[in-house]
Amino acid sequence: MSAREHGNIFLIGPMGSGKTTIGRRVATLLEREFVDCDAELEAQTGASVNLIFDIEGEEGFRQRESRLLRQLARRTGLLVATGGGAVTRAENRTLLRDGGLVVWLQTSVTQQLQRLGRDKARPLLQTADREQRLLKLAEERDPLYRELADLVFSSSHRNARQAALKLAEAIRSYWRDTATEQACAGH
Repeated sequence: MSAREHGNIFLIGPMGSGKTTIGRRVATLLEREFVDCDAELEAQTGASVNLIFDIEGEEGFRQRESRLLRQLARRTGLLVATGGGAVTRAENRTLLRDGGLVVWLQTSVTQQLQRLGRDKARPLLQTADREQRLLKLAEERDPLYRELADLVFSSSHRNARQAALKLAEAIRSYWRDTATEQACAGH
């Protein structure tokens, strides 16, 4: 196993891209501990993400998220499902880039709308026009996801089991290719 494989795997991407659903399965396939940032924040604070947003606003939530990412980046062997907006802070982008393999779970706004249709728990979706909100978030965040990603994986049009199997293989392939490149560069 290479040093890179001992690092963490960070899943980035918009809400509804499958970071938690697919990530949990991939963690099992790759024998890693799975951490969902939002669930971990809720466990640590005893408050829901919605309540944190209500009381502290998005900035307060993002500060808590950054502290959690710093804690997780000090560990190894994790598969971490980040919040969709974690990439908006420069310090988080540095933590992710330096902390391991960054995988962008890419999906369409249409797919997000289907997956999040009945979801009432997401603070940034508390709006009359969810499609417009998701389009605006994609416009702001997609360039950040693209910049950070070591690996881009489309999570659209697949069930979670199939997506997890394909993503686990894509990660293994990335590690093999990276190890080969490093070995060739060393000669």
